[in-house]
Amino acid sequence: MAKNKGDICEQVICISRPILDSMQLELIDIEFVRVGKDAVLRLFIDKDGGVTLDDCADVSRELSAILDVEEIITVNYTLEVSSPGLDRPLKKIEDYERYAGRLVKIRTYEQVLDDSGNKRKTFLGTLDGLVDGSVRITLKEGQTASIPLDRIAKANLEFEF
Repeated sequence: MAKNKGDICEQVICISRPILDSMQLELIDIEFVRVGKDAVLRLFIDKDGGVTLDDCADVSRELSAILDVEEIITVNYTLEVSSPGLDRPLKKIEDYERYAGRLVKIRTYEQVLDDSGNKRKTFLGTLDGLVDGSVRITLKEGQTASIPLDRIAKANLEFEF
């Protein structure tokens, strides 16, 4: 039985992979959060064209049945399966390549210089892709920035109105 959040998430990833693969779905993110005595296990899934409510329900039903048998979570928990939303997080290297040309918001752990010499922790602009382990972005103000992957705390697509 898994005891910590990392172990639980790793085991759920392994269990969910065949389910998601069979439905041509991608696991975007997973969270296991304690809420008082209970917990919430959240899976964010996606596919080309977006996920439907039926996709989420199907994954929830199949995964729930397996988790009940495996008993890797020893506290009462709620399973939530949903889309990553319009502000989808960018987690994998492939995400920075796949979403090139889209508006993104990137936050770094510490200040990073843009190509004009300005220090900042938040970057908003068009994702240009990945070059030599750094994310290239053309900022809304017009200048560019190259942000090393290991300095990125959080990156999300931004919805354009």
